[in-house]
Amino acid sequence: MLLVALMPIFSCGQSVKNDNAKNINGIVFIENSWIEALHQAQLQNKYIFVDAYATWCGPCNLLKNTTFKNKKVAEFYNSNFINLSMDMERGEGPDLASQWGITAYPTLIVFDFNGKPVFGTMGYMGAKDLLK
Repeated sequence: MLLVALMPIFSCGQSVKNDNAKNINGIVFIENSWIEALHQAQLQNKYIFVDAYATWCGPCNLLKNTTFKNKKVAEFYNSNFINLSMDMERGEGPDLASQWGITAYPTLIVFDFNGKPVFGTMGYMGAKDLLK
């Protein structure tokens, strides 16, 4: 439940390197591999931005189809973070959801390059709010 204390509420695949900071198609995510994201974060000395989602979640799908495809959002996140999109109901997702204290979707979390959570929020967020 450590994450819950860090979560102000604002509203409510394949592994890829995060080299294309100007990707106009949206945020470039590593898909469903916490270990790969942590490895890339350590190699590149970057924070990790995690989109923790469930496939059935309407606000999660809205984030993917709108906010994450916003050009300014994509440029900022692709330049400054290792981005991980994690289905919390498959593979290592359920264990991570329990470990991170996730109780709702979407949950967006920023971790340092050692895997320590530094900020989190729950719920849909528009581009302007995500850039804040």
